[in-house]
Amino acid sequence: MAELKRSDEMMSETLNTTEESDEEEDDEIIPYKIGFYEMYKTIGKGNFALVKLAKHCLTKTKVAIKIIDKRQLDCENMKKIWREIEIMKKIEKHENLIRLYQVMQTKRYLMLCLEYADGGEIFDYLVTNGKMNEKKAKKYFKQILNAIDYLHKNNIVHRDLKAENLLLSKNGKIVKLADFGFSNYFQSNSLLSTWCGSPPYAAPELFEGRHYNGPKADIWSLGVVLYVLVCGALPFDGHTLQSLRTRVLNGKFRIPYFMSCDCEHLIRHMLIVDPTLRYSVEKIKNHRWLQKDDSNDEDDDEDQQQQPQPMNDSSYDYSIIEWISNELQLLAH
Repeated sequence: MAELKRSDEMMSETLNTTEESDEEEDDEIIPYKIGFYEMYKTIGKGNFALVKLAKHCLTKTKVAIKIIDKRQLDCENMKKIWREIEIMKKIEKHENLIRLYQVMQTKRYLMLCLEYADGGEIFDYLVTNGKMNEKKAKKYFKQILNAIDYLHKNNIVHRDLKAENLLLSKNGKIVKLADFGFSNYFQSNSLLSTWCGSPPYAAPELFEGRHYNGPKADIWSLGVVLYVLVCGALPFDGHTLQSLRTRVLNGKFRIPYFMSCDCEHLIRHMLIVDPTLRYSVEKIKNHRWLQKDDSNDEDDDEDQQQQPQPMNDSSYDYSIIEWISNELQLLAH
């Protein structure tokens, strides 16, 4: 097992070919107020964007605003941003997917107003609390699986499943999948070719540079996620991209003594190097580990109390948000 680290800290190389920007974002040039939103602290940062915590002036609803510097993006990357927006608009009704409320822009910035899940990342939970018991891991994994199933039924692949992109809300009981920057549409009879995602979670076929089945690549990443939840560590790692590639293509990983046989069986059928032999979403749903009634197993209430307390979802006034969305000029792809 490999120590759990953020994907971007494990190595500087990634499967995404986009180059990093040399220009640092300057928080001081971001206005304090954008539309109806007051801006607060920075809660995330990427190559061409940062994410600010904000609050709606009327409803006091907390949101996350992703601010993208358009000057640093070429036409191809701008197309990817608009595709991300289009996909998020299409999937906004699912409980386990982060919602996009509205899109705004200025001459320099494109701003995505997103649902804020203030329970934090599952990654941070694991770093603070360590591995989960299987009862709790199962509860979260079922929600993640439902989100992926919904995406695939809408012919969308996520392509960046990882602990950092799984957010907690509703007192830590609800998992929400975030970051659709690498998401794309797929057809059942066609393959994808773009190398993207986070190397520790990437399927072997991506490392080989082959055209790949998008849903099968997501299934591999799901297997890594389940392993991380139960073990608090990664199944594959390496100090360089090449060493990680070798281990992933080998397909061998350690099973700790505390993992149940049923959980091991499921993980081994998701982390199969040959994508044609990998379990489908339906087979995962019907697996005995997920179907088993563990209501009498160890309780996780004490563990649950350690979660940060997110804002109750009842404070979200969606009618007000939709009214404001209509009043503002929304951008359409």
